Amino acid sequence: MSLRRMGLGLTTNLHPAVPPDPWALAAVTPGLVDFVEYSAPLSLEEARTASTLFGRVERAELPVLFHPVHLNLDGPELEPVETLRALDAHARAVGSPWVGNDVGWWHGRGTPFSGYHFLSPTLDARSLERCVAHALHVQAHLSVPLYVENPVINARRGGMHVLDFMAGLHARTGFGLILDLGHLFSHQLARGLPLESGLEGFPLEAVREVHLAGGVVAQHGGRHTYFDDHTQPVREELFTLLESLLPRLPDLQAVTLELDGHADGLARRVAQRVRPWVPRPSEGSVPAQPPPVGCVPAPDGALLASAWEVYDRTFGRAAEPDDAEGARLELDIRLSAMAEELDGASPLSRPLLAGTRQGLVAFAASDVYRASFAEGRPLQWAWGKWSREQVRQAPDPAAEAALAFEGWAQMASQREGPQAFPLDLSEAFAALKSLRRHLGTRAWATGELPDAVAGALRQVLARPAPGPWKVRPSYEGGRLEIRAISGRSSP
Repeated sequence: MSLRRMGLGLTTNLHPAVPPDPWALAAVTPGLVDFVEYSAPLSLEEARTASTLFGRVERAELPVLFHPVHLNLDGPELEPVETLRALDAHARAVGSPWVGNDVGWWHGRGTPFSGYHFLSPTLDARSLERCVAHALHVQAHLSVPLYVENPVINARRGGMHVLDFMAGLHARTGFGLILDLGHLFSHQLARGLPLESGLEGFPLEAVREVHLAGGVVAQHGGRHTYFDDHTQPVREELFTLLESLLPRLPDLQAVTLELDGHADGLARRVAQRVRPWVPRPSEGSVPAQPPPVGCVPAPDGALLASAWEVYDRTFGRAAEPDDAEGARLELDIRLSAMAEELDGASPLSRPLLAGTRQGLVAFAASDVYRASFAEGRPLQWAWGKWSREQVRQAPDPAAEAALAFEGWAQMASQREGPQAFPLDLSEAFAALKSLRRHLGTRAWATGELPDAVAGALRQVLARPAPGPWKVRPSYEGGRLEIRAISGRSSP
């Protein structure tokens, strides 16, 4: 049995507000791309509900690849069998010839970790054994091949090169490999290695798919770090690596451009540059991965539980013996993503209770945040428990007012029509908006964010106007929006 080559593809998360639109580009420029790779929930029914443009996938306007992302190939628990059956049904329904996923711990009991809070494995023999167990378990319940992708590595943990780790995973499972060039760049920078380091001796014949994505390199002191941010321009180093590498991949099936957030015109420009390097789908086929054979033995519980060691080192709950500087930089990436998400639903309480790096670190290292990973709870659940405990231990009228309003807004957003809060906090929201606008430019120029946000908010929350304050709260994309109904106004 063989699988045809897919050619050149473009990704989408199936939301109309996030460009590019692969189908529109293919219609305007025939032959620009050959397939669409999309991310969506594992379950077909959930994907239909959560992904606005899923109908275009099912209409088969272009061949598709399903890249589920939130599929655990590491972590303390194996994926439930019923979840994998749903994944398999999804892949078969849309005709995806394989599914691929980054090797890592992506969710807790079905709840995806927010922002950059997925966890890449430590690059050592024990983590390799754990990831092998996960991958074999997943493939045992799929009727399509599972391809495994090298993860982002921003801190040195373990003595293996990431390509040696992936070669070991291939050797132990026989599964095809997805080589993400940006992820590889992150590892090489973390270890101070040339971009092509480790490719000699790597099983290039096992690479079935290559990912090329946007990203940015930041310098912190003497250290460079790669941020895997698909909205950013594609690095010139990665174009050069892709062009040199493609002739060395004899059984490559697909090159996927991960350009989430790029305007259609910019995505077209990248695709036009890469198109001459990638064969069309009709120009050959490669052997298919053998189908799974029955179930695999359950791994030892202690082996799976060892994933918590990665968590504790990542979030500062345990000493970092390998790369303290890299761990700090990696944690900063995670903290910024955490703050951005918290600011959406808790715009008043987050600056007051964790408006500094120290405060965010304290939250990230807390038992309640760890419990959210273990129990599959969303970030906002952990924040609610932690923030209330902070106020209980150190009473603060401003923080109490902020938490009271945010809790009220959560419930009020589920009701029809205007709602009345007993205090008028319009000044607090006006201050929050103006302070962010004022400090944003200064922070960009200086790299620092003064404590003025928390200081100003604390003052205005301590002097609320008498209510009732009639507003209509709502949550759009996880962000709290307040619309004033009465004579008083809110941003």
